[in-house]
Amino acid sequence: MRGTALAAVSMAGVLALAGCAKDSSSGSSNNSAAPGDQAAACVTAPKPPVAPAAASSSTQDGGKVDGSKLKVGLAFDVGGRGDASFNDAAAAGTDKAKTDLGVTSVSESTASASEAESAKQQRLEQMAAQGFNPIIAVGFAYATSVGAVAAKHPETKFAIVDDDSIKLANVTSLVFAEEQGSFLAGVAAVYKSKSCHIGFVGGVNTPLIQKFEAGYLQGAKAVSNKVKIEDEYLTPAGDFTGFQDPAKGNVKAAAEISAGADVVYHAAGASGKGVFDAAKKGNALAIGVDSDQYNQKTVEADKDIIITSMLKRVDVAVFSYLKALAKGDLTTLPKRFDLKVDGVGYATSGGKIDDIKDVLDGYKAQIIAGTITVSDKPQK
Repeated sequence: MRGTALAAVSMAGVLALAGCAKDSSSGSSNNSAAPGDQAAACVTAPKPPVAPAAASSSTQDGGKVDGSKLKVGLAFDVGGRGDASFNDAAAAGTDKAKTDLGVTSVSESTASASEAESAKQQRLEQMAAQGFNPIIAVGFAYATSVGAVAAKHPETKFAIVDDDSIKLANVTSLVFAEEQGSFLAGVAAVYKSKSCHIGFVGGVNTPLIQKFEAGYLQGAKAVSNKVKIEDEYLTPAGDFTGFQDPAKGNVKAAAEISAGADVVYHAAGASGKGVFDAAKKGNALAIGVDSDQYNQKTVEADKDIIITSMLKRVDVAVFSYLKALAKGDLTTLPKRFDLKVDGVGYATSGGKIDDIKDVLDGYKAQIIAGTITVSDKPQK
């Protein structure tokens, strides 16, 4: 998991604005949507133009590809499989490769929150020595180790999620436009807020998570010049426990809710469980991240307050990488997984944002077209 971004929108008219606000109130139950008069008090931007029929294209192409010869090493970030977020999305990519490409050999290993750099290098070295090829490192924290180990094993293919600093022929970067998907999360938060007061909880204060923050702030402010935003991180840069501390996530989210926020978006990995728990206890709503968290078993007790999730399609990137490698042509991979290639997006499970899907798709189309440019640096 991980990242963050301000914009303006085209004019429509007072009646269109009123209609937009009222539309967002339909189909609500148990505070899953903001009442029309309250939404009207917060949403100050006109509804965006209707999205064209084909506003995005998929990275998936047809044709049977045989990946049975691939022996995949998957080095998870903190939290590993079962974090209901970033790592689970990567795992879904290799799971799909097993089903669709015939991959039979996948070895998984997980980083601990406080492990030394030498432990990461040892993990990758062991995979390379055991003949795993390719080796996929999940998270920017592996950058130094991937650079060192890949240089020693030029015959082994490596991929790293969320880092593009390594300039070696055998290393492929899988990076995302987290700020674009988070912009849509910010729009959804405003439309669903009853109090015109929303929150953001980041796991670790790094440039990557700041991309999530930046997009969320920009999206919210694009649709409302009245919205109030609580904005907190669990740990400073370098302290990666912020991605695996549900108790701390609970405390931060509860404080934001006590301050008046009634929709909270997290980009905090496994710590998001605490954010969801706080939202449920505080009669607030929440927005998940990375995976479709409404459908995640580890947070299913809170699914009724999860209105959407910002999808960071690590699963798409991992699967696309393995498929391209099996075909012998990595040049087909996108340089960045953004809205245009469905590398980021939003989830609709639970039906809680069905009434504003046209609004979200309208903004999505404008971002894809370049009418709106989303910043990856927070503008406060």
